[in-house]
Amino acid sequence: MKNTLRKFLLFLAIASFGTAVAQKQQAIPEVEALLKKMTLEEKIGQLNLLTPGGGVATGSVVSKNVEEKIKAGNVGGLFGVSGPDKIRQAQEIAVKKTRLGIPLLIGSDIIHGYKTTFPTPLGLSSSWDMNLIEQTAQIAAKEATADGINWNFSPMVDIARDPRWGRIAEGAGEDPYLGSQVAKAMVRGYQQKDLTNEATMIATVKHFALYGASEGGRDYNTTDMSRVRMFNEYLPPYKAAIDAGAESVMSSFNDVDGVPASGNKWLLTDLLRDKWGFEGFVVSDYTSVNEMIAHGMGDLQAVSALSINAGLDMDMVGEGFLTTLKKSVDEGKVSEETITQACRRILVAKYKLGLFKDPYKYSDSKRPKRDILTDANKNLAREAARKSFVLFKNENNTLPLSKTAKIALVGPLADSKNNMLGTWAPTGDPQLSVSILEGLKNVAPNAQITYAKGANISNDSSFAKKVNVFGPRLEISEESPEALLAEALKAAENADVIVAVVGEASEMSGEAASRTDISIPESQKVLIRELAKTGKPVVLALMSGRPLVITEELDLPVSILQIWHPGIEAGNAVADVLFGDYNPSGKLTATWPRNVGQIPIYHSEKNTGRPAPSEDFEKFKSQYLDAPNAPLLAFGFGLSYTTFDYQNLQVSKKEIAQGEAIEVRVDVTNTGAYDGTEIVQLYLHDVVRSLTPPMRTLKGFENVFLKKGETKTVVLTLEADDLKFYNGSLDFVAEAGEFEIFVGGDSNASLKETFTLN
Repeated sequence: MKNTLRKFLLFLAIASFGTAVAQKQQAIPEVEALLKKMTLEEKIGQLNLLTPGGGVATGSVVSKNVEEKIKAGNVGGLFGVSGPDKIRQAQEIAVKKTRLGIPLLIGSDIIHGYKTTFPTPLGLSSSWDMNLIEQTAQIAAKEATADGINWNFSPMVDIARDPRWGRIAEGAGEDPYLGSQVAKAMVRGYQQKDLTNEATMIATVKHFALYGASEGGRDYNTTDMSRVRMFNEYLPPYKAAIDAGAESVMSSFNDVDGVPASGNKWLLTDLLRDKWGFEGFVVSDYTSVNEMIAHGMGDLQAVSALSINAGLDMDMVGEGFLTTLKKSVDEGKVSEETITQACRRILVAKYKLGLFKDPYKYSDSKRPKRDILTDANKNLAREAARKSFVLFKNENNTLPLSKTAKIALVGPLADSKNNMLGTWAPTGDPQLSVSILEGLKNVAPNAQITYAKGANISNDSSFAKKVNVFGPRLEISEESPEALLAEALKAAENADVIVAVVGEASEMSGEAASRTDISIPESQKVLIRELAKTGKPVVLALMSGRPLVITEELDLPVSILQIWHPGIEAGNAVADVLFGDYNPSGKLTATWPRNVGQIPIYHSEKNTGRPAPSEDFEKFKSQYLDAPNAPLLAFGFGLSYTTFDYQNLQVSKKEIAQGEAIEVRVDVTNTGAYDGTEIVQLYLHDVVRSLTPPMRTLKGFENVFLKKGETKTVVLTLEADDLKFYNGSLDFVAEAGEFEIFVGGDSNASLKETFTLN
């Protein structure tokens, strides 16, 4: 009797919760009318997301009997299918061969461009150019919708401070302020102001939440942190994306406070909906509902019930909702109103896209030719790539190169189209990309270029097999490593300069591509060492999806240009920078460690009670025996072919009241021989507060173009909220006291001013 009463009370609580949420959301008459016609089974069907295969899947499961399930009303959306004709066929089945004719959502992973592939997101974030980032998302949406897709599983906004984690390549790096700006820009680009426009699509914020903090930098792994750290350091980009109007959220694979995100009520309801006011729908990641069984949360029925009661609306591929929810309703474990509310959210999204008015609006066969891979799109890809490059070192001012130089172009990535697009570019065609060899010839047709591979990306065949799951990315030559090296050294003999394109294959970073050793593979290290011994000027064009350990390479007499994986216009963009048609302006958005032992390492670390001395070793201080605390390359770092000087830092007021903004002014002068862009950065330090403060946090930046010899006064504004943080009660507050500001070209900026908040 007691158990029966408990079940009944639980059922009432669940039902009342669903009703309360429904009352918060503005009712759409067309949706409410449709819901009244739907059976429980039809509502559950709308919560089922399937893939017919054919695209890149992130799990081993591919849905079966998809067409039959659509006809049975058991599918709310598809992903992994594209093309106006195919989308029309799918929609015709849903609209014409089901009782209620509800159209489908058509999703896809469009992470850094659709057919026109832009640099990987970590690289793109290194441009610090929000207008550019928004434009890339807008072009991605235009191309994807031309191919029938109306829902994007992007942006990924996870803060990542462990470069062993391969998916650091998919986000904007380590900083919550910069990450928030990027998140907003991408949501604006995908959705713009009108989702009924045929060139816009639903954005999905992922992975909610904290996925970038997985232990050991290992994909799908456990995450554990305090609520204070969550709110101050990891949650801001998600909230920024929600505030920008993102209509969809994807749950993450990891647990949060011991409960997997896909079944975490605090995360999906208490925080996302009740505190942040999100009214869109939440989709699971690929089979993440089913994977809660392995987490130890119960059988498929139990984890499915847990998920929908927690606030998850759509089950990706796993079909746990489809096969167990009706039984859970019959047993009083899930209320029908909870299912109705989840269904309502899916239907509202379809309504906002205009699919009920025109289910075939994304099936215009004329659009692909008109909107995809246009010259304008590729021009933007070229601009985005060159703005993403970061100059680490310019030995003896080797760069820029002469367009008539004799160049030995070497390295396993110098003529490798398969690696130009980077990780998570399943919709792009690598063979349409411009290789580095092609780009140099395009931009400098009068240069004398001799090419030699020089080395394999790696000589390890077992490693290559893991990297090549999606096709040949790491190819091992039939020639011996010694023969490859000899060819490179021969090419270098008559050269004026050596350009070596080295680093990671595209799938050495990304999902399921975590690495414990993030140095350049030994096969390429041998090549680099031998090239440096020639005495010729050497330029390393370093390609990667993550920060690497390049302590040895930085010590060699070589220049280094970090080019990430640049996208479809890779070679042209690299040549633009190497030959000086564009002056590199990118700045790092993730700290580069000296070695793996420093990880995690990031610019906004807190001080300790025993801070290390600035120089020399001192026992019983917070430091290492075998390496400095400082990183190899700081957050915000990046050189130019010119130089910049900062002077006359001023604040508009030395004392401000609560709620006031403050202006920060600084004079920046181009003191070198080239025109160039400097990314001016503002960092804040709250000197004394109730929770230990970070040593400095990014709070503003501006891209400033300066002609050689020119000076500009840059004005950055600290808004009232920039002084706030989440305290121990998770209240967002600014505490009275002294603040320090630092302005300069990276997170080590030394120009300082102070002000007081009363």
